[in-house]
Amino acid sequence: MSEECTHNCETCGQDCGQRTAPRSMVEKANPGSDVKKVIGVVSGKGGVGKSLVSAMLAAAMERKGYHAGILDGDITGPSIPKMFGVHEKARGNGQGILPVKTESGVDIMSINLLLENESDPVVWRGPVIATTVKQFWTDVVWGEVDYLFVDMPPGTGDVPLTVFQSLPIDGIIIVTSPQDLVGMIVGKAMKMAQLMDIPVIGVVENMSYVQCPDCGKKIMMYGESKTAKIAAEQGLPLLAQMPIDPRLAALCDEGKIHQFEGGWLDRAVQAIEEFENFDLEEDEDF
Repeated sequence: MSEECTHNCETCGQDCGQRTAPRSMVEKANPGSDVKKVIGVVSGKGGVGKSLVSAMLAAAMERKGYHAGILDGDITGPSIPKMFGVHEKARGNGQGILPVKTESGVDIMSINLLLENESDPVVWRGPVIATTVKQFWTDVVWGEVDYLFVDMPPGTGDVPLTVFQSLPIDGIIIVTSPQDLVGMIVGKAMKMAQLMDIPVIGVVENMSYVQCPDCGKKIMMYGESKTAKIAAEQGLPLLAQMPIDPRLAALCDEGKIHQFEGGWLDRAVQAIEEFENFDLEEDEDF
């Protein structure tokens, strides 16, 4: 036992063999931040549409009267600024880095807002990337935000692990696609969330189908979806099945994703709201 031990493991900073309370690795937010809920948008692999879903959820929350933000944790593949048409650089003040506000009011922070040129690649090793994502929480002055969506890097490696351990994630949305890999994708993300003791709000399937503009028929390009079955096996609700839509792709390319008003994610937005209400009711009981 250390000579400086206070015999109170909840407040003592000494690392001794008598420690009985685990030390939290969650980092404190910037003093200028007041974030109500932090929602992670994750997947077991890349290229399934995490950034798209993050942007659409944030824009939907803004339309409902909430103030939303996006922490772009995909350091090597940042796409959030382009989706919202943001090209200005982030600035700072005495408190820290200030997020950039999009045309629709969503606050965003991304590595592309700090690079000299948007097209510059980020050739960093994992620990540096993980530290950068953590600093987007500790060093950014988010102000008052109702929902902060974290566009997570793909997979289950050191960067997602750092985010889960360092940020106070309240719940996650798992994004997947309808291919046969769906079981593995949802399973990996689900198991990682369980290991981190983070609740899963539900599953969003992207690229589910293409709808014929003439007859309205839905064409399943990847075959019959198995997402609903897999989600049910994991005890998770399937919150949305988003089609491949050229209109949405065009708005992303033009930096106007906030103008898309399709209702594909309405159920996901409702689930996030109800998830918050459940937490508040649970807190009141105690």
